[in-house]
Amino acid sequence: MTYKIPSLFDIPFPDTPDVNFERDLVQKLNGPIIGVDEAGRGPWAGPVVVAAASLNYDRLPDGLNDSKKLSQAKREGLYQQILENAVVSVCIQSAQTIDKMNIRAATLDGMAQVATSLPQKAKITFFDGRDIPPTFNENAQALVKGDGRCLAISAASIIAKVVRDRLMVQLEDEAPGYGFAKHKGYGTKEHQEALERLGASPFHRRSFRPIRERLQKEA
Repeated sequence: MTYKIPSLFDIPFPDTPDVNFERDLVQKLNGPIIGVDEAGRGPWAGPVVVAAASLNYDRLPDGLNDSKKLSQAKREGLYQQILENAVVSVCIQSAQTIDKMNIRAATLDGMAQVATSLPQKAKITFFDGRDIPPTFNENAQALVKGDGRCLAISAASIIAKVVRDRLMVQLEDEAPGYGFAKHKGYGTKEHQEALERLGASPFHRRSFRPIRERLQKEA
């Protein structure tokens, strides 16, 4: 297969993770690739966490996949292996930053930050989804459903998910009663009932409609 290596990329990734494909791509590009993904765009509370990963394909953890398809125990095990065998970067965008920028802008800003903060310069960076951060000026390609197709993005998704889940467990101690450790800030029935009892915490995203409407009722 012939890959295009100009400023515009349309590298045709397979539908499922393929270590041989990515190892071959690194060899053809004569340099590393980076995968970028996020966790926590949808929740009503807590940060959005963005991660980047550059893998060593000769020391690849077994079972890398979209973090949403993995059990918590599997994610935790892979998280440690990724840290030991890959180069990673993490950006945490707080609820206050999300409210100031909006969730999409905060996520894209985080993606640009992690992609440029790794010590090694990538030949190309693959972003999960349809968007490339507008401030990112390096070679890049957006990859729809990339967390289930690109191993580098899969690794980034696992890092982001585990970091965010651990942060939400910590927030349970700082804001007890909301159930953050259980629902991780998503809009579950338990979370809705807690908002009715307690109102919004400092960790809620006030720009999100359910929280905004709740605050308007309290005003």
